[in-house]
Amino acid sequence: MAIYDNMKHIEEELIKCMKCGNCQAVCPVYKETLSESGVARGKIQLAAKILKGEAKYTPELYKKFDLCLQCQACTANCPCGVKAHKIILAGRAELARQQMLPFAKKAAFNVLKSPKLFDFGLRMGSAFQGLAFKRSGSGMSPRFPIGLEMRRVMPPLADKPLRSWLPEVNKAPNSRKKVAFFTGCVTNYIYTSVGQAVVDVLNRNGADVIIPKEQHCCGAPALINGDVETGKAMARSHVDIFSEHDVDAIITVCGTCGGSFEQKYVELLADDPVYAAKAKAIAKKVRDISEYLVDDLKVNFAKLGNVPMTFTYHEPCHIGRGMGLTRQPLEMLTKIPGINYKPMKQPNRCCGGAGSFSLTNYPVSYQILKKKVDDIQGTNSTVVVTGCGSCRMQLEDGLAQEKMPHKVMHVIEVVLMAYQK
Repeated sequence: MAIYDNMKHIEEELIKCMKCGNCQAVCPVYKETLSESGVARGKIQLAAKILKGEAKYTPELYKKFDLCLQCQACTANCPCGVKAHKIILAGRAELARQQMLPFAKKAAFNVLKSPKLFDFGLRMGSAFQGLAFKRSGSGMSPRFPIGLEMRRVMPPLADKPLRSWLPEVNKAPNSRKKVAFFTGCVTNYIYTSVGQAVVDVLNRNGADVIIPKEQHCCGAPALINGDVETGKAMARSHVDIFSEHDVDAIITVCGTCGGSFEQKYVELLADDPVYAAKAKAIAKKVRDISEYLVDDLKVNFAKLGNVPMTFTYHEPCHIGRGMGLTRQPLEMLTKIPGINYKPMKQPNRCCGGAGSFSLTNYPVSYQILKKKVDDIQGTNSTVVVTGCGSCRMQLEDGLAQEKMPHKVMHVIEVVLMAYQK
């Protein structure tokens, strides 16, 4: 059985924890709440009680497990190698089995399982977003309470989803490679310029880009919140969709999406006699766009056009600690002529977004974000570059609220600028 199907499968991880408290030193949530249940060590002890049958679902227990960013800083800093983030996911899954998820979350995940319904909802949201939101600088803020903080600044939905206007097959002039592109939800419905940049840059480097029209949400929001069955259904769907294409690589532009294809699908389908091998084959092809350009295509960025930009880089948790890509994004960016890199003191510290975490725990989320924004302020940069759409949304919110002029860009948008010079 997959590690999320039964708490027994994380028992060895529980035993490895020696309660040293090293996780306290790096946990963004603990630094804001100073609560033992907010840190990995506390949740591990709670998970052990659930495993022994000494603790059952209560709203309070659910909230304790919900208060985690899945930033994986605790796992990276653990001297015993405890995969604390997986223990927390297993705990959430068990609590979801004991008691149905909150209505709003369950309803949202049911929509995610129906790609056509999800797409229709987002298209309607784009058409009528002006009724619920008002312009706030380059973003939008709620006109009235709709489950969001009234002060929050959100990016507008794109007029048309990326996959509705880009061809399914995008041929390169001098084709030598063929890749499939998983756009993810944020790129498809909000930051469509990121998807266009991926296609343009890959085409310029001789790679045909296939964008399967049937693709949908990667399923991470459901799995991360404990809805394992929805996560499995969406994993099987994508394994089927992308197995149909004979490609050199599957390109992602988000660490959460990339980690889903590369790691979560393999874990979820480990005991599925039909899908286990197919999931592993798909996982081997997954590449973040920075990884593919730097390591696979070996692009000479020093020969590109001059980009007079002073930037700082925010490392997304699921790209750095999740996919292990700490070198490639900066190696790519800093070689572009004219560019000036001003590092933050803690570029890999979580921004506090974490998908739905910033919706359900906004006050704590913003406290964490404020520290990131202060770090950005100290760099004397004008642009913040990152590799994750969810992080971008969070950063734009904080920069707008703190009245800072910085622009936020995805790494591939900067690379495209260098090609256009």
